[in-house]
Parts: sequence; structure tokens; C-alpha cells
Amino acid sequence: MTAQATIEVKELTSALGAEIRGLDLSAPLSDTDTTAIRQAWLDHQVLVFRDQHLTDAQLTDFSRHFGDLDSVPGWEPFSPAGHPNVLIISNVQKDGATIGVLGDGEASWHTDMSYLDQPPPGSLLYSLEVPETGGDTCFMSMYAALDALPPDLRRAIEGRLLNHDSSHDSAGNLRSNHTAFEDVSTAPGARHPIIRIHPETGRPALFLGRRLHAWVVGETVEASDTLLDQVWEHCTREEFTYRHRWQAGDLLMWDNRCTMHRRDPFDAQARRIMHRTQLKGDAAVEAATLA
Repeated sequence: MTAQATIEVKELTSALGAEIRGLDLSAPLSDTDTTAIRQAWLDHQVLVFRDQHLTDAQLTDFSRHFGDLDSVPGWEPFSPAGHPNVLIISNVQKDGATIGVLGDGEASWHTDMSYLDQPPPGSLLYSLEVPETGGDTCFMSMYAALDALPPDLRRAIEGRLLNHDSSHDSAGNLRSNHTAFEDVSTAPGARHPIIRIHPETGRPALFLGRRLHAWVVGETVEASDTLLDQVWEHCTREEFTYRHRWQAGDLLMWDNRCTMHRRDPFDAQARRIMHRTQLKGDAAVEAATLA
């Protein structure tokens, strides 16, 4: 455990993750603590703050210390009144309508909104209600996965672009404003280098988005699938991951540029309410990620 300013940073796994202790995030954050948190975020990729008691305004204020905020297109109706940059993630229904998005099913490994030309550099998720079991969120270090990638597989993806499908969400559902397709090489979405340079740390990391409907640009669908299956089989090894078992009052903050995450399903009758913010992507910064 190491001290930074007035906080403690406790490493959770060797690959990624750290718990930040000694801060009440409902109180104003000093410049010193903001700097220390940002450095811990860059060092550990995923930060955990336990036992927080935040209003939506306080969650928004804390998030803005790390960049401008953005909303998720199409999900504006699922923001609390007066807080357009907060998104409700929930399976709970009120008056016959779901109050949030993403329900109670499994969310497969993904990078938030990688189908955009400027994906969000980071996301924050705050738990208000959580089920007794299920609904864990797992994170994967794309630094560690790349560092351990076999040399021949790394050579096969260096300099290659990946198309990130924009038509399906992380639960695999077709978005309402898209049509189905059979050939993944025709999928809509942004194209990003499979190996990208983190604009703040300068470290290379894999950037895979989602496995579903991904396509290595220029390859046949068969060859692309074979290559991506090999990369994904390697990346999903347990030594590259951290599993978070939620408690009410947890706030998690992750670096979208060098991590992926997934969610376990949970009992549909259980209640799970989370409030989420995301940082806004920047075109000039995005250009610095090209490997």
C-alpha cells in the first residue's frame, strides 16, 4: 500500500485494479487529490472507491474533475431529471416501464462505445442497489494481454485495423435504429488500430471493442474470424482480469483506452440500480492513439 497526498492506493491484482481509500467523494476534491487519483487511474486502469454516498450532482461534479462529460446517444430518456450526463443502468421497473438500460442479462466483454470515431476515454459507475449474488463486473487489462501476446500473433495484428460494429449493444441486442446483416464486413461502425497507443501513458494496448461482428479490415471473414478467435482466446485468460463484487455505495472508474469489461447476469427478480457517467472523447487526443 502506498500513500499519495491524503489517499491510500491499495493494489487489487497484479494486472489491474486499485482501491482508493481515505476520500469522501461527496466533499469538494482538492487539486492534490485530483492529481493523485488521475495518476492512480493511469497506473492501475480501474479504481474502486468504497462506501460512498453520492447524489447525481455530486457524481457529476466528481466525474468532471477528469474531463468533459458526454451522454450515450439514444439513451437520453434514461437519465435522472436534471442530470443529462448521468445514465441509469437498471433492470427495475416502475409503472410497467424499465427505469434504466441493460436489464439483468450478461453483458459480454466490450470497450464502451468503441464503435465511435472518438470513444469515451473513461467511464464511472456508482452502485445504489445491488443483488445479493450475480451482477459482478469483470475487467481486463489490455496492456497485460498485449505484453503477453505470442510474437507471431502480435505480428499478425500489428498495423491492422478493426471494424467495430455499431449496430448491436453490449448485450448483443440490435439497436432500434439499425438493420440486421449477415456479412460482418458490411457492419457499420468506426475503424481503429488493433494495437493503439495510450495518449497519456504512451503504452501500447490492444483495442478490441466487442467480439460479436468484429472484422479485421482487408481480411476475408473466415480469416478475420480465425485471427480474432486466437486473440480473444489469449486475452480472456484469468491472469489479465479483475472481478468486482459490488456493494452498495461502490464507485468504479475505469480507463476505456486500455481495459475491457463484462457483466455477469443476475436474478431478474432482484433489484440492481447503478448510475453511470462517461468522459467525452476528443478528436485531437484520439489521433495520438494511432500505433
